[in-house]
Amino acid sequence: MKILYLTTVLPSKKTTGGEIASQSFIDALQDNGHKTLVLGYQRPGSIYKAKNNQIPIAERHIETEKSRLYPMLWMSLGLLKNLPYSSAKYYSQKYINQLKTILKQEYFDILIIDHAQIGWLTPFVNNKAKIIFIAHNVEHEIYLAQLKNSQSQLSQHIYQRETDLIKDMEDNLAKKATQVWTFTEDDASYFLNINKATKSFHLPSSLKISPQPTIKNFDIGIIGSWTWKANKLGLNWFLEKVYPHLPTNLSIHIAGLGAEWLRGKYPNINYCGFVTSVQTFMEQAKVLAIPSISGGGVQIKTLDAIASGSPLVATPTALRGISEYPSSVIVAEKPEEFANSLVKLLTLNTIPDISADAIAWSENRRSKFSADITSAINHL
Repeated sequence: MKILYLTTVLPSKKTTGGEIASQSFIDALQDNGHKTLVLGYQRPGSIYKAKNNQIPIAERHIETEKSRLYPMLWMSLGLLKNLPYSSAKYYSQKYINQLKTILKQEYFDILIIDHAQIGWLTPFVNNKAKIIFIAHNVEHEIYLAQLKNSQSQLSQHIYQRETDLIKDMEDNLAKKATQVWTFTEDDASYFLNINKATKSFHLPSSLKISPQPTIKNFDIGIIGSWTWKANKLGLNWFLEKVYPHLPTNLSIHIAGLGAEWLRGKYPNINYCGFVTSVQTFMEQAKVLAIPSISGGGVQIKTLDAIASGSPLVATPTALRGISEYPSSVIVAEKPEEFANSLVKLLTLNTIPDISADAIAWSENRRSKFSADITSAINHL
């Protein structure tokens, strides 16, 4: 089949968890023999060359914290178009015109709208094609949680508006879609009330595991995209609540963009910034920690951490949408319990060798994901 895949950012560079998830779907579709054309933005100054099956719409700032004055422009555009802020970031006439041009030139059997935030493209889609909506989260629930935690009236007003508008957008998109694809059973249960053709997929890890043992270079590893508020809240929780219960002689490495303020703040914490290989970083940690306390959908970094071969301590939130996992994973919710679990793993005479179990778990999940994609397409 010919598939047109509409997304926010061209995902093949896999800069964020959302992009890794999107690329997993694209790879699976192509591996199953479907010709897939991908439309999306590129980050400003990107030297990354788009692949043959990709069409860059334009350069676009993505992360709010790095966008200088653009957030004011997006807020104004959102008010003008009655769009949620998270959608106004991606709205452009260039995207609309490019979509119209492609649909005039080619016929597609399936159109995939990846992310609720670009639901404003729906009116410009050819009604003859089947539409699949890939919901990375139940978006309005994320903003509703932030609304409940807001202190000021201004922030409450902003999050209330975002919650209402993004809910309308994702609900309308779910109604118009032939199928809705989600990452968790919880998200699927929400969309099933709107569209009975809702399916849940078990995302695979993005890592290709090496069976060869890796030299461990530090005690605890934490990685994430810290420009995303939900991730930052988890990091702050670790530093404020868990860190005081840990021995000061442990070496803690924290990787990922957006936490530059960490440099030199703690004597035994090394902030690594962006790392070129997530896999290498994870494999070099004696123990990995994922201290998530908010957010929606499946966390790609949790899947990668499980598959990396390093033992893992994670909060229940970090394991959302993952019902089965190897014995190498310890779940800890309270700060002291989280810290004690890390110390327990580190004080064992030998860190358990779980790489074989991790490889099997990862490959089984990848096979099921591919089979589920095939089944969903066949049902169309």
